[in-house]
Amino acid sequence: MLEELSDRLGAIFQRLRSRGKLTEAEVGQVLREVRVALLEADVNLAVVKDFIARLRERAVGAEVLDSLTPAQAVLGIVHEALVELLGTQAAPLRFAPSGPTVMMLAGLQGSGKTTQSAKLAVRLKEEGRRPLLVACDVYRPAAVEQLQKLGEHIGVPVFTGSRPEPLAIAQAALEQARQTGYGAVVVDTAGRLHVDESMMDELAALSRVLMPLETLLVVDAMTGQEAVKVAQAFCARLTVTGVILTKLDGDARGGAALSIRAVTQTPIKFIGTGEKVSALEPFHPDRLASRILGMGDVATLLEKTRRLYDERQAKELSSKIRRQSLTLEDFLEQLRQVRRMGPLGDVVKMLPGWDKRFAMQDVDERELARVEAIICSMTPRERRDPGILNASRRRRIAAGSGTQVADVNRLVKQFEASRRMLKRLAQRM
Repeated sequence: MLEELSDRLGAIFQRLRSRGKLTEAEVGQVLREVRVALLEADVNLAVVKDFIARLRERAVGAEVLDSLTPAQAVLGIVHEALVELLGTQAAPLRFAPSGPTVMMLAGLQGSGKTTQSAKLAVRLKEEGRRPLLVACDVYRPAAVEQLQKLGEHIGVPVFTGSRPEPLAIAQAALEQARQTGYGAVVVDTAGRLHVDESMMDELAALSRVLMPLETLLVVDAMTGQEAVKVAQAFCARLTVTGVILTKLDGDARGGAALSIRAVTQTPIKFIGTGEKVSALEPFHPDRLASRILGMGDVATLLEKTRRLYDERQAKELSSKIRRQSLTLEDFLEQLRQVRRMGPLGDVVKMLPGWDKRFAMQDVDERELARVEAIICSMTPRERRDPGILNASRRRRIAAGSGTQVADVNRLVKQFEASRRMLKRLAQRM
C-alpha cells in the first residue's frame, strides 16, 4: 500500500546521492518534495505540516549542510521523524495478572473485525494463552456463522450463547471463561456502515459489562482519510487502547497508517497484511519506517522464519548440508516453508538494499508452483537420488506435472548446482 510513497521518497534520496554538500535552499527543495509525496499518499494535511516543520528544524543545520553524504544524513533524519510520527516504539498487548484477559474489537461494518478476531486468536493460541472467541455481532447476516467457521479452521472455540442479545452473550461468555480457565476472551462486536449513536451506546454498554483490558479499534486502511475520522469518532466515545490497521496489503495510498497515530494519539498495535489467518503482524514503527524508506526489515523477516523453523529443524538442515546429503525432498520442504512466509515479493522487500527494478523480475510465484508440481510428480526414490532420472522418467514427470521435459531438466540442473555450492560452503565451515 505504501509502495508509491516509498518509490517517491526513494527517487528523492537517489538524486541526493550524486551531490556533495547541500545548501539551505536545496534542503528546502528536498523538504517540498517530501511534503508533496506525503500529501499524494493521502497523509493528513495537519500531520504533514507538523512533520515537515520538525524535519526542517533538524535538517537545516550543520549535520546536513556540512555532511559529505547528504543523502544519508537526510535519510537518517526522515527515518527518525517517521518513527516518531508512527509512535516511537511498539505497543504490545497487555494481559491481566490473573483470570481471563478480555479484548474487545470495535469498528465499522466491513473493516474486517471478524477476520481480525480470528487472526488475533491465532497469535494468542501460539503464545499459549488459550483464547475463546465470542460472537457478539448478532445483526450482520451470517456474522456468527463466519466466526464459527473461522474458529473451526484455527482450532479455537467460539461462544455464541443461547440468547440473541449482545450483553447477555458477553456476560455468559465471560462467566464461562472464568469457570473453564480460558486465558483470553476475544469479543467480536457489531459494526454499522457509519458511526451512529446506537452502535456507540451498545459498545459502551459492552465495555461496562466486560471491562476489557484491551479495546482494539479495527480500521480499514483502504478508506484513507475517512479511516482517520472514524478513529477520532471512536476514540471520543470509547477508551480505545490500540488500533488494528487492516488491508495494508491493498493498493490504496496508505496515508491512514501515517496519520492515525498522530491524530488520535492511540498506538497502532497490529497491521493486517493479507487474507490468511497468519497475516497479522505486531506493529513496529521503526520497521515500517525502514520499509517505507527502502531500508528493509530484517527483524520481521527473522521473526517470520522463527515461526516456521524450530531449533531441531534448523539443526537437521544444517547437518544435511554438512554431510552433503540434501535431497529434492528437503528442497521441496524448504520451498513450502518459504511460501508459508507470504508472497515472495513481500519477503524480498524486507531485505536491505533490495532493488524493485531487478528483484521483482526474479520473483514469480507461478514458477515456484511449477517446481513444486515437478518434485511432487517424482517417486520418493527419485527425490532422494536424482541421478536415476533417465529420459523416460523425465518424460513421465513432465507429463504428470503439466510441464515440459526442459523444465524438469532445468530444475535438476539447478538443484545439482545448488548442492555443489553448498558442498563448497560446508568444506569452508
